[in-house]
Amino acid sequence: MIFVVQEHHAKRLHWDFRLEVGGVLKSWAVPRGPSLDPAERRLAVPVPDHALAHARYEGVIPPGYGAGPVLIWDRGTYSVEGGGSAEEGLRRGRLVVRLRGGILTGLFALVRPAGGRLAGRWLLVKERDESARPGWRTPVLLTPARLRRLRP
Repeated sequence: MIFVVQEHHAKRLHWDFRLEVGGVLKSWAVPRGPSLDPAERRLAVPVPDHALAHARYEGVIPPGYGAGPVLIWDRGTYSVEGGGSAEEGLRRGRLVVRLRGGILTGLFALVRPAGGRLAGRWLLVKERDESARPGWRTPVLLTPARLRRLRP
């Protein structure tokens, strides 16, 4: 199964974290981006599912919903850890995956907090493993030169 993270310079910069689940890309907007630091718990707001073809999209979304430049920040494959399927993990509110990408590697958990101010949202957390990098900061890859190449 594939995953993709797209750096999206919409009204506010965020990273769209997408997992292939059930023939679509299940998607979360991560305002501060994924982190390799296990101490960082990143807010992940569910957004509508996308078609699998969207995993290859780079360009500038025209005015309207989600307008702005989009760049593939990372991509690769993933597997579900601990048994069960991705669908089951999402239903339970905890999905642990092993990512094999160019930037993101190792174990990550998507966790749905119970109630409170985070109701309906998720957290994206790097698990402590061999690929953890304490103090790591999410790089912004879309430079002005790359932005010029994305524009038609």
